[in-house]
Amino acid sequence: MAITVSPGTFDFVSFDAAYIERIAGIVAGQLGVTDIDFSVEIDETSALNRISTDASVTPVRIMVHSGAFEDKRRPRQQSEIDTTVSLARCMLRARDRLRGGFASAPTDTELTLAQAAAWDTYIMARLSRIDIPVNKQAWHYNWRNRHGFNDHSDAAFERMWQAESLDWDQLSSASDAARSVSA
Repeated sequence: MAITVSPGTFDFVSFDAAYIERIAGIVAGQLGVTDIDFSVEIDETSALNRISTDASVTPVRIMVHSGAFEDKRRPRQQSEIDTTVSLARCMLRARDRLRGGFASAPTDTELTLAQAAAWDTYIMARLSRIDIPVNKQAWHYNWRNRHGFNDHSDAAFERMWQAESLDWDQLSSASDAARSVSA
């Protein structure tokens, strides 16, 4: 497994490329993706909390706006937990696309907000089960914003959160069903 981080040095934020690479290596081991090469590309000029993955290329590209790795209480400073969670989300999405029944899923930029929220819910639940700290309530709120604030949506969230193994068609259908009741 090879992990590259760019840029190698940062001018606008106090990040450390070697530290990011170490965290990525640990997370890759936890997720069982040590057979995949990753390129972590950080846009340090953007404080947005935005990440995306392109698993159609080798190495798999992880594109990060620096806000996704940033300590929310100390602007421009790196947060270990936010770096870990953001990398884990991207790596798990890549693993899903490459060997988890998600080959037919739209690219990250083509996902609807509801589809992205559903996939993130599925990803974050799995991360919580391997002891990566996850704020379930925050992800539930994200789900509700895309699928509705009602009992049916909440039940769909819990089913998605508890799911052990889904493919793209199952995830997409569950998201569509939750939204159809809210519409």
